[in-house]
Amino acid sequence: MIVITAPTGHIGSQLLEILLETPSRSDELRVIVRDPAKLPETVRDRVDIVTGSHGDPDVVDRAFTGADAVFWLIPPDHSAPSIDAVYTDFTRAAAKAFTTHGIRHVVGVSALGRGTPVAAHAGHVTATLAVDDLIASTGVSYRALTNPSFMDNVVWQAHSICESGIFTGTQPADYAAPLVATRDIAAAAASLLLDRTWTGTAEVPLLGPEDLTPTDMAHTLSEVLGREIHYEQESLDTFQAHLTARGASPEIVTAYIAMMHAKNHGLDNAIPRTPATTTPTTFRTWCEQTLAPAVLA
Repeated sequence: MIVITAPTGHIGSQLLEILLETPSRSDELRVIVRDPAKLPETVRDRVDIVTGSHGDPDVVDRAFTGADAVFWLIPPDHSAPSIDAVYTDFTRAAAKAFTTHGIRHVVGVSALGRGTPVAAHAGHVTATLAVDDLIASTGVSYRALTNPSFMDNVVWQAHSICESGIFTGTQPADYAAPLVATRDIAAAAASLLLDRTWTGTAEVPLLGPEDLTPTDMAHTLSEVLGREIHYEQESLDTFQAHLTARGASPEIVTAYIAMMHAKNHGLDNAIPRTPATTTPTTFRTWCEQTLAPAVLA
């Protein structure tokens, strides 16, 4: 039995689709979901559903009963009173249940940065790495999928790209960094969950196929969309104001600012790209298959 958390999110939904369409899969699938109605109808009768939050001790106790492996992904919580509440506090019940129910393998979505000078003060990333340590301390075999920023984050600006031909970010226009597509994260998770011959604890960096600057991204967007797209860097103060206006708590805003500052100072650039760390989906392919339909819609 494989338990999948956050099955309606970007990564979890793609992981679930991959697992359901794998002919050789022998494991049954169970999902933890707050609202089962958000699962596609074609999925609901093919998985075992546990309703609730995977931060709830009773929910994870029910979900992990009889399970062998777990996909762990922490949902965002912009109103949380602290970054620890979002990450380590949310994971404590599951970490206890891993041991109680004899879970043998866990695959989690994490972040790049461990060992870099800025990792200790990188907001969400620092908290994510603490979750990896918590899970590893339970004795389960654990693989942390460590990622840079997601290509898919650009989708949130589809309206702005369509209306004004502009996308924004806090990264300097000429600063190159890796980007990964969530479909490749899901594929990596599926591979590990289906072939559980691995043991111990390790990180699995997923770097995408190339480092890109925002200027590079704008050039690709322009070619794919057939119109001029420009990048505008926004200051961390402006980014902070936008987060606050959207209702994020002061503590979460502070964590976001710390993360973006760390990313601009090498957080995602410490791991060398090798065949093992390179994922297949290029930014151009992602734009053609994911962003362009969203913008044109």
